[in-house]
Amino acid sequence: MHARVVAAAVAAALGTAVVLLSPTSAARAREVHVPTVVAHRGASAYAPENTLAAIDKAAQLGFSWVENDVQRTRDGELVVLHDESLQRTTNVEDVFPGRAPWKVGDFTAAEIARLDAGSWFSPAYAGARVPTLRQYMRRVEQNHEKLLLEIKSPELYPGIERQTLSLLGNEGWLDRRHLGQLIVQSFSADSVRTVHELRPGVITGYLGTPTVAQLHGFARFTDMVNPSYGSLSPEYVATVHAFEGPHGRPLGLFAWTVDDAATARRVAGYGSDGIISNKPDVVRAALDGN
Repeated sequence: MHARVVAAAVAAALGTAVVLLSPTSAARAREVHVPTVVAHRGASAYAPENTLAAIDKAAQLGFSWVENDVQRTRDGELVVLHDESLQRTTNVEDVFPGRAPWKVGDFTAAEIARLDAGSWFSPAYAGARVPTLRQYMRRVEQNHEKLLLEIKSPELYPGIERQTLSLLGNEGWLDRRHLGQLIVQSFSADSVRTVHELRPGVITGYLGTPTVAQLHGFARFTDMVNPSYGSLSPEYVATVHAFEGPHGRPLGLFAWTVDDAATARRVAGYGSDGIISNKPDVVRAALDGN
């Protein structure tokens, strides 16, 4: 894909990302900067995480960006779930009592479709299901949302990068219109590199805090560095922004997971391009109050 098209998509995905050129300009930029707010696993403080209800709730609250986690079933279906085990967020112990430790990869898609993924959170969500990635993408499209997609534990699922990209392509998410509405990230640098090599036009993010010495290498294959908020400083954010990513734009940075107003204001003050939150409304209210 033409480099200018890809660069424009990266700029669109990062929204109001600020380029920090000097300490003085950084200070001025942080005064007016408003990060993108991403609903973590959907609006997961208010609806069961990674369910269709959670992304519906994010949309109801007015958030266009949602984050999710993708894993693979025993029979090769991509599903949206955070933990490697189904135990915490479904009733798998009741439905399949003899199959501990209830790993996602030990169950078929049909078996997982039988599980209740909502009652653990609230009786109001009883009967919610673990969505397949295909179901999830169609709801994201229906809601006019954008997606920060995490490939979870890729070492457990060889080839999941290619499979995920294939499904995204089949659902229309790799066309020019969607380029600025999708970011694929992982804690695995190898996985992020694989996504970039397979589909260079896709915006990628590395989950973690590379050292300053490592950033040059990461900038060859990732557009973003997305660390835990506790690892951040203004100096680190400025250093990340000083590197140019593979699409000719400064590296972006989304910080996770921020759920209180004071931390949101502090992380925004560092110049972060985005904040990932279980309580996106709390973050938005805090930043609107600046």
